[in-house]
Amino acid sequence: MAYVISSDCVSCGACSDSCPVGAISQGDEHFVIDAGSCIDCGSCAGTCPTGAISEG
Repeated sequence: MAYVISSDCVSCGACSDSCPVGAISQGDEHFVIDAGSCIDCGSCAGTCPTGAISEG
């Protein structure tokens, strides 16, 4: 199951830079993860300073 980013995201971009497949992009209100591209590696979750990323 793909990771998801909650509304706790502060749009710092740390997760986007850490994603090896480029599945994270800026959404309307905060960064979002493309579930179809996410490979469930979890590297993004480890870089989020607010803990906004979890397994969906």
